[in-house]
Amino acid sequence: MKILVTGNAGLMGARFCDWLVEKTSHDIIGIDDLSGGYQDNIHPKVTFIKQNLLDDLTPIFEQHEPEVIYHFAAYAAEGLSPFIRRYNYENNLIASVNLINNAIKFDVQRFVFTSSMAVYGDSCTPPFTENDPTRPIDPYGIAKLAVEKDLEVAYEQHGLKYTIIRPHNFYGDKQNIWDRYRNVLGIWMNQVINEENPTIFGNGEQRRAFSCIDDALVPLWNASQRDACIGQVINLGGIKDVSILDACLTLLDVTGTKLQPVFLENRHEAKNAFSSWEKSIELLDFEHKIELREGLEKMWQWAKKQPKRPQFTWHEYELDKNLYGFWQ
Repeated sequence: MKILVTGNAGLMGARFCDWLVEKTSHDIIGIDDLSGGYQDNIHPKVTFIKQNLLDDLTPIFEQHEPEVIYHFAAYAAEGLSPFIRRYNYENNLIASVNLINNAIKFDVQRFVFTSSMAVYGDSCTPPFTENDPTRPIDPYGIAKLAVEKDLEVAYEQHGLKYTIIRPHNFYGDKQNIWDRYRNVLGIWMNQVINEENPTIFGNGEQRRAFSCIDDALVPLWNASQRDACIGQVINLGGIKDVSILDACLTLLDVTGTKLQPVFLENRHEAKNAFSSWEKSIELLDFEHKIELREGLEKMWQWAKKQPKRPQFTWHEYELDKNLYGFWQ
């Protein structure tokens, strides 16, 4: 079987490709434009294509004839998305539609899309369940929800069998820790490595649940292999919620540093956001095996061995009206 994985140089894509190579005998094709991932994350046995999903994908589908697609590629800077609206919609919505068009045209058998918990917004009381209303509060969540709806129509009208996964704050080896706008655990690790105090938006009482990527690999595989998953939306991860402050203090303890968190102005975000997990256990065999401290210890050992890369910073936003002071 030929499996196409987008975003295969980022956390979920790279780690899932590693698992596919190690645990299966399928042909793996990866697509990534390396705008947020790194070449050295890519397993050497993966057929890698450097390309933006906004470009013409027809030659790739004609040559490789993928039967299953895992669509992980996205720019997941949720808090930044109100200030890079066009970039957000082009890379998270239009690029996805381009991929879906080709999946339909070339009769792809299964399409697994990683959406986001951002589609829930802040209108529900967590833990969010798959049956809760979706009312995103930022352009990133809107883009992810639009792709979900497009897949529904693609299945109804064209027979594209899909599964939507809503992952919850995954972290681990091969995560981009050099982007100041996303992946809070990675941001903190990069700050500690550079002897900077880790930053927290607001008072740190916001609650999230974190999941080590290693716990998600088998469930992700099951999403494309089980007929019970066709047409389903499934939360993945996030069994134990914790305050952002406590997560930061746990990381500081793991690193053994004397640095202390610095509190910045509030930003526009849901205060408490974590999801249910029962459906992922039933349909995907999800198991929460790795506790936060254990996962951070493992990721910290990986992070310390990484090359010193420059931190990614937007030098020109599409909008600077009401831009937070810490990003100006």
